[in-house]
Amino acid sequence: MSVTNKPTSQDEALEKAFGACLDALYAAAEADTASPALQRALQLRSFLAVAEEQVFVVRETIHRATSGDRDPLELSSEAMYFDAQWLEAALDARDSYIAALDELMRVMPPPAPATHPGKLAPSKITTTVPSVPASARAGAVRTRSL
Repeated sequence: MSVTNKPTSQDEALEKAFGACLDALYAAAEADTASPALQRALQLRSFLAVAEEQVFVVRETIHRATSGDRDPLELSSEAMYFDAQWLEAALDARDSYIAALDELMRVMPPPAPATHPGKLAPSKITTTVPSVPASARAGAVRTRSL
């Protein structure tokens, strides 16, 4: 499975930060219309997907090794020590990629407003009503015609 199709723990934050679903973000990157921040974010997301997969694999390896149906004599402190080192490395990588993504999304410039070719933004017309002196307002008489 491609890393673009693997879910990560940061997908929702990326979609929110860039204002589009992952498919649209990857499409922009492939069409070479993605901002440098988006390109970097997608690269970091790919690395994160691999790191999170490694965490999952190590966790499952440890679960299998320590499951209740395994012979306790098969447990090896040396193997568990290696698995613990592997897990620590995978967790460090995952945490580093998450921190890098968080920092990128924190410092990146806000997304530019979407523009549509051929469409102009509606113009805003502002006017001010000339003030009427208080004496003119107080002495005004209203008449009604029948």
